[in-house]
Amino acid sequence: MSTVTLTIGPRSYQVACAPGEESAVEKLGAIVAEKYAQLGAARGPLEAQNMLFAALFMADELAEARATAAKAEHQRERVGGTREALEAEIETLRKAEARARTEIRNLKAELAALREAANHQHDLFSSQDKGEAERVAAALEGLAGRLEHAVHALAGPAADALEADPAEA
Repeated sequence: MSTVTLTIGPRSYQVACAPGEESAVEKLGAIVAEKYAQLGAARGPLEAQNMLFAALFMADELAEARATAAKAEHQRERVGGTREALEAEIETLRKAEARARTEIRNLKAELAALREAANHQHDLFSSQDKGEAERVAAALEGLAGRLEHAVHALAGPAADALEADPAEA
């Protein structure tokens, strides 16, 4: 066993400790001496009473430190839980983003196909070969002639008078 001498207030105390613990005990004794000195003029006539007040100061600090540690632990646990929740939310959002990107890719492909079909339809109506266009025009002229003949047949001479050119009348 080792022995350390601690001076607290006006008295010195011999304290036994394990070998190698002397420095730690001296540091603790210094804390007690500091708290004892904080009593200042409020020191009582009995040394035991003064030591009690120094111990109460240290107990108060210890209680505050424990409360702070508990609060920090609670926050750490809360942040840990929050972190796990945030990581899960990030993963969910990444999956949603991947689905959205796939959907966008599919929609772009569909849009390109629709544009191609629209261009193809435009090509069918705007770039017909001349022979096809003439055949369609001749068929339309024939239909128009038949329609006029049907109108004349149904209306008779009164329809002829209505269709007559005013310049000829």
